[in-house]
Amino acid sequence: MTTTEKEQLLRSLMQREGIQAFITPSTDPHAGEYVPERWKARRWISGFTGSAGTAVVTTDKAALWTDSRYFIQATEQLEGSDFLLMKEKIEGTPTIAQWLGTVLPQGSTVAIDGRVNTVSETQTLQRELQPYGIQLRTDIDPYAEIWADRPAAPRSQAFIQPLQYSGESAASKIARIRQKTADKALIVCSLEEIAWTLNLRAADVEYTPFVLSYLIITPTNATLFIYKEKLTPEVTAYLKGEGVETQDYTDILRAAQALSIPTIAQPDKTNFAVYSALQTPVPQDSPISQLLIYKNETEIRCFRSAMEKDGVAMVKWMKWTLENVPKGNQTELSLAAKLEQFRREQPLCMGISFGSIMGYAHHGAIVHYDSTPETDIPVRPEGLLLIDSGGQYLDGTTDITRTIPLGPLTWEMRRDYTLVLRGFINLGRAVFPRGTCGTQLDTLARMEMWRYGLNYLHGTGHGVGQFMSVHEAIDLHQFRMQWRPQPLLPGMTITDEPGIYIEGSHGVRHEDTMLVVNASFTGEGGRATEPTATPSNNAEAAGLTFGPYYTFEHLTLCPILTSPILVDMLTADERSWFNHYQQSVYDRLSPRLDEEHRQWLHGVTRPI
Repeated sequence: MTTTEKEQLLRSLMQREGIQAFITPSTDPHAGEYVPERWKARRWISGFTGSAGTAVVTTDKAALWTDSRYFIQATEQLEGSDFLLMKEKIEGTPTIAQWLGTVLPQGSTVAIDGRVNTVSETQTLQRELQPYGIQLRTDIDPYAEIWADRPAAPRSQAFIQPLQYSGESAASKIARIRQKTADKALIVCSLEEIAWTLNLRAADVEYTPFVLSYLIITPTNATLFIYKEKLTPEVTAYLKGEGVETQDYTDILRAAQALSIPTIAQPDKTNFAVYSALQTPVPQDSPISQLLIYKNETEIRCFRSAMEKDGVAMVKWMKWTLENVPKGNQTELSLAAKLEQFRREQPLCMGISFGSIMGYAHHGAIVHYDSTPETDIPVRPEGLLLIDSGGQYLDGTTDITRTIPLGPLTWEMRRDYTLVLRGFINLGRAVFPRGTCGTQLDTLARMEMWRYGLNYLHGTGHGVGQFMSVHEAIDLHQFRMQWRPQPLLPGMTITDEPGIYIEGSHGVRHEDTMLVVNASFTGEGGRATEPTATPSNNAEAAGLTFGPYYTFEHLTLCPILTSPILVDMLTADERSWFNHYQQSVYDRLSPRLDEEHRQWLHGVTRPI
């Protein structure tokens, strides 16, 4: 079926329902980053396969909004269709409401499916449409009728994340949540929050081990709404033992309507249909996201173990790549497949944590490049290869970027490689007092490249889950130029990933996942030494004020190749930190490697 034929089906339904436009987002009922196939309706109606975008179909027009990551891809995939590409955040591009206000008459009705739009999104759209005299309906899912071969909701079997990896029982977590919610109920749509709370995992969502479900916690009961065929006898008994009842996934609206006490529902994580069913909704943040970002000692230990396994996979892949690219017949996709193979050979590996970004040469300048059979190119023994990837292990989630020199480089490539490294080092060795947020530290990653008139538009770091989402609690702790008030505190995991991207030429990014830890101090004035994950009270003993102070432990263990570095651009302190990091990589990974790989790792981690 062509895109035009699909549009005609949608328009016929719109005419029957008396609506003049339908808006299709890229989201599902749980506001997750990755969407199960059943809810990829925007892709179905438009033909655009990027992860972010919104399709709007009126009675005689169609348009698709997406961001700069996908301008090239969207232009190609929308060619020949009725869809007009709207480039978000580009001057002159109208918002969806502005565009509808110009193409629809006053008194028109626009519709969305309230089950796949959050409360925040829906209320914002209502406000923006109001000046144009346009009404919004939220009770229509046209794809239930017009998408004949629509995939079913995923029903993989749920499994338990045992205490040896989670470090805290579900019953304990629920008790802590109740302390935060007091006499109110809490309704949870976020699959990330449900997975953490119940120590429950599944394979319902690509790259993330989440269980398709809803959760309601009241002062006296906890109920999981899940398709019953997902529950094994073991999981059913486990949930009962943790004080959790189960009902069918489809019962959530009825259960929401039956809640007679005030119920907390986070507006940007709760779909509008569920929120509207509540008798007394309380629009405030869920306490769970603030609880899950702090890793306990078991989770920290497991993170370190996962990073060692992932480091072994990365070392094997780097050595293999440097040896095999000169032989020919390697492409971006073949290298990505080889890296996944090395990861899956590691103990406890459950897959990859996101689609690997394998950007060779000019593709490395596309920040979220997605290598496909259509875009795949040969990788030659010259220039730079940017690889951003990660693994899912039962004991941790990894996210790492390395830029690989494959042969002759220009001076500009080496300069950019070194500038990014300086930003990576200066942020990664920061020492800061309690109350500091990621926005305040973000400058450390950028200031050296600013001196050369260079910058990047993406954030410098995000939270990472523990066998959960690689982008954890994404609106909380970050390194970002835009204001994020969440203080960085011990137990949080966060990435350090500055970059430089030169269109048509190359991209460079270095990335580690880090743990916020207490800083230790020694000597006059309290000069910071290597970080420790144990509590430290010696700030006062060293005569410091306004403490305690924190720093970062680099969890990621993988060498940064040194041949592109312009060593004279580094300060003595930067070189010292870098050499110490490289040595720690060798010390931690070498016992896990055979002699051949150990010798290779020793060679690439020599001091500079």
